[in-house]
Amino acid sequence: MNGRSRGLKRIWESLPLTPEIEWYLVRGQRLNNHGRLRGLKRGMSRWVQQARETELAKTQAPQKLLFFTMIPIWVRYASLLATAYAGMGHQVTLAYLPHTEWSEETSRYQLQLRNLQLKTAYASAAPLVQIAPWFEYGQKTTLPPALAEKIAAVSIRDYQYTHQVEVVDESDVFFALRQRSNLAAAKAAYAWMLAHKPDVVVVPNGLILELGAVFEVAQYLDIRTVTYEFGEQKDRLWLAQDEPVMLQKTAKMWETARLHPFTQEKQERIRELYASRRQAGLWQNFSRKWQDVPTEGKKAVREKLGLDDRPIILMAANVIGDSLTLGRQVFSDSMTEWIARTLEFLKEKTDVQFVLRIHPGERYTTGPSVADIVGEFLPEVPDHFRIIAAQDPVNTYDLIAAADLGLVYTTTVGMEMGMYGLPAVVVGNTHYRGKGFTLDPDSWDAYFDLLRAALAQPEKIQLTEKQIELAWQYAYNFFFEYPRPFPWHLRHLTEDLEAWPVSRVLSAEGMAAFQSSFDLLAGESVPWEQLLADEIVREGGVDVSD
Repeated sequence: MNGRSRGLKRIWESLPLTPEIEWYLVRGQRLNNHGRLRGLKRGMSRWVQQARETELAKTQAPQKLLFFTMIPIWVRYASLLATAYAGMGHQVTLAYLPHTEWSEETSRYQLQLRNLQLKTAYASAAPLVQIAPWFEYGQKTTLPPALAEKIAAVSIRDYQYTHQVEVVDESDVFFALRQRSNLAAAKAAYAWMLAHKPDVVVVPNGLILELGAVFEVAQYLDIRTVTYEFGEQKDRLWLAQDEPVMLQKTAKMWETARLHPFTQEKQERIRELYASRRQAGLWQNFSRKWQDVPTEGKKAVREKLGLDDRPIILMAANVIGDSLTLGRQVFSDSMTEWIARTLEFLKEKTDVQFVLRIHPGERYTTGPSVADIVGEFLPEVPDHFRIIAAQDPVNTYDLIAAADLGLVYTTTVGMEMGMYGLPAVVVGNTHYRGKGFTLDPDSWDAYFDLLRAALAQPEKIQLTEKQIELAWQYAYNFFFEYPRPFPWHLRHLTEDLEAWPVSRVLSAEGMAAFQSSFDLLAGESVPWEQLLADEIVREGGVDVSD
């Protein structure tokens, strides 16, 4: 586009009502990108019709539910959820922002066009679902200072997550973009929630982007807030009440689940999953492989890496800036600081061998690597160090088998170290920390004292048989109980809707399978004792607990 054309475009976009003229008269109510939104109008009409026709007995305690959504992948999913809950008899509002990107500036004109597209897509929803466009809503609102600080913290996480770094440059234009976007979302949410007072706010993730901003507003206003996300299991979702789901807080689940017998059937199931993970295979409803190469055994990996008989300390790193590491500090400022200080501590200890396993997930990221941290703090890698790159054909489980001590931040590998019987020092605030089978220092002094003690008298930190069994039991509950059964997965929504259309989910059959999960997502306090009992019935199992 030449300068003259750009100038004419700017003039056109500045005129009143030009978005409406372009949308209704020029584009014919169609935008050419973002296929998920192109099908939204048709999908919404179908879901609303099915929800209206359901014969499901309406809930006896309807809630005023607010669903918030933005960016195409979440817009479609939240629209489906909102319609389903309206079909159950709840008073449902679906609030949305028209943004399709979070990492790039979008012109006001383009946002106006997208806003018109969503309004058109939602035309069939009323009166079953109330639609609340939040674009430019409530922008004269002033946020309380304490809430504004929370929004700034969300913007910091956005920067870390997007650039996959832990150090944030607040003078960067990207940080300014995220702060503007998050503040605009927070002002809209704050003004709307004060005016309409929902009983429950339902929002994806709750930790980053405008999703995190809306979560913080609801919490500030003391409104029950439910967050949800998806892992690798196709028919499950993660959810949390009054906390970001990505924190994966499992304490309440574990308090109840650990009292149930760890039956032979449960043991066999988790061992099958673990065997599949070790052998780089897929298992049942899991859609992800955790390794690229099958296990070769600890002898083979020792030979491959040139390791001798000296004790081996294995550090398993996370991907820098991964959402499962953000805000997880216990005593370090960051994962980077922990790695750097550990390298410094071990570089002169030649009586041990140190192996750093860089997370295989780094192959799919564009940010800095943990290898860069090593290069910055250790220009020359000591002879007793081994750095395993993300793409190296080494099976992490072989390293666990060969190691004498594990060091982790928040990676699930730390839990699996305990399952193998390897003592794991956990320095990040991860879900399995403090569950009875890990070593959990809470200060730098305690951390280094623990390392010294482990090197001097390794027999004193060995896990007992009871602790190993506890690790297996916890892993079973983390993989099979913590994620709740649900008919629709974010990444497989089209496929799932073929098997579970709204009409089937809202039938007696659907409610028998998923009622407790829908109740939790609507903010109800369903005790874990009931959830575990429901799971036993759902899978046809037998529990002999009292």
